[in-house]
Amino acid sequence: MKVAPRITQKIAWVALWVAAGIALVALLLIVGYVLVRGIPTLSWQFVFGSTTGGGLRAPIVGTIYMVAFTLLIVVPLGVGAAIYLSEYAPRNRLSDFIRYSLDGLAGVPSIIFGLFGVAVFVAILLKTTCILAGALTSACLSLPFMVGAAEEAIRAVPQSQREASLALGATKWQTIWHVVLPTALPGIITGVILCAGTVVAESAPLLATSGYSAFVPISPLDGCRTLSLHLFYLATEAPSVGGLTRQDLISRAMGVGAILIVIVIILNFLMRWLSQRYIAKMTGGR
Repeated sequence: MKVAPRITQKIAWVALWVAAGIALVALLLIVGYVLVRGIPTLSWQFVFGSTTGGGLRAPIVGTIYMVAFTLLIVVPLGVGAAIYLSEYAPRNRLSDFIRYSLDGLAGVPSIIFGLFGVAVFVAILLKTTCILAGALTSACLSLPFMVGAAEEAIRAVPQSQREASLALGATKWQTIWHVVLPTALPGIITGVILCAGTVVAESAPLLATSGYSAFVPISPLDGCRTLSLHLFYLATEAPSVGGLTRQDLISRAMGVGAILIVIVIILNFLMRWLSQRYIAKMTGGR
């Protein structure tokens, strides 16, 4: 029996809306539950107090350090690799192998990167767990996403802009620096914020590389505890910290989860705002 095209279209439309609705409801339930449970636990003392006294000062500073050092490592490497792959590398087996390897790395479980970080950065290079070891490990984890986002943004730049720049006498590098990269900047910013969100959310690669310290770090060679690691600590490894009950610890963990959700939301809005502002600037506000 042949189904009419209009009926098939309606069935597909309903199925897609149901799927989207289920995903949206699940997202709202998870986010809403964490925010409802976590926001009442937030206070000035809890957020900015000493970590040894139950506050989040050290995890917040540690998260800032970890994101900053990771981006300092991954952004130049990722954008440089993207420029090479999209502008210089010929289309051959080597470039195809590099792209295939990056796609494969993007699918590797994060705990594998943590084991690699322990074996290379902690045991061989730095001889200690610290912020720099965690940042190098996070950079390895984030590099495929940074390269992919930057390469897609660079490839989206119209070829006519490159040809116009070259026709005016600019060199290939001048064309890339003054024409291609400014045009691709919104996509590159998206990759940067995606990497920042990945670092904020990850805990497995940092568990054995960042040092897990409860004190405010001062230098890159100090240990640190990020917010996600502190949440893991409260939820699973601290049944009797400071005489608190299990319910108190879960409530504090929910508070940390609420802060993480707010950070992710802020990063997403920041990404959209920066992209829209730059696009408006490039188009003269049209």
